[in-house]
Amino acid sequence: MPHVITSLCLREGGCKEVCPVDCIVPGKPESEWPWYYIDPDACIDCGACVTECPYGAIFPDSEVPAALSAKEGQRISRPSGTEPFKDVDHFKQPIHLDHTFLLHAGESIDLRPDIEWNRKFFQEGPGYAAK
Repeated sequence: MPHVITSLCLREGGCKEVCPVDCIVPGKPESEWPWYYIDPDACIDCGACVTECPYGAIFPDSEVPAALSAKEGQRISRPSGTEPFKDVDHFKQPIHLDHTFLLHAGESIDLRPDIEWNRKFFQEGPGYAAK
């Protein structure tokens, strides 16, 4: 069961650094593919990325929540997002995302569509071209 990075990802990048099989890639262009993606054919399910993610964005594909209860100030990053987000990544380099949504405490969000988004990245999108 491969792991999936969901739209809770805000491109911090530590997950990519700890992956022992180098199966995590950033989506490009960010406006169309706003988070990092895990190649399901290469993922060995070690879980190293899960503990490294400061946003709690990574799940085994069978455990992606259908009704995540958001924490105050939590964000999701999706192409339809309208709110900018700024921070620094794993290397203290600036992160600037234009396509996020700010969630409210207790708001329920279905992250299961992100499983298909990840699959699409590697079967039809730029992740496919990179293979």
